[in-house]
Amino acid sequence: MTRVDFHSNIPDKISYACRLVRKARTADCRVVLVGDAAQLAQLDTALWTFSELDFVPHVMATDPLAARTPVILAVSAGSDANLPHHQILINLTGQVPADFARFERLFEIVASDPADIASGRERYKFYQQRGYPLTHSIADKS
Repeated sequence: MTRVDFHSNIPDKISYACRLVRKARTADCRVVLVGDAAQLAQLDTALWTFSELDFVPHVMATDPLAARTPVILAVSAGSDANLPHHQILINLTGQVPADFARFERLFEIVASDPADIASGRERYKFYQQRGYPLTHSIADKS
């Protein structure tokens, strides 16, 4: 069963996702990040520039090299996405990702704005009602 980890009160989802991906890659995990088109464009740039010492190879899910690339950026995690990896899914959207249960682990990144908090609570209830193992950590803004 997919383990679901909520990380909330995140001031900058993109930079947080970059650090989370770096940590996952250090553990040799394969990662899929789901976001809207604007978030994915920001992630594409940020994964190249967030650290001078780290190289995070990544491509869009539609890229021919996706199967050989450890980090995939996708608009959807649904069956139609044809994703090659199923270890870690990082969700930056306000919805429960389609086919999230194909993944070993799901990270839900929740910002500190009221709309994202509300959608995060709804997603938490969704997973809780279905019996998924949940953890929750709150980022310290100080």
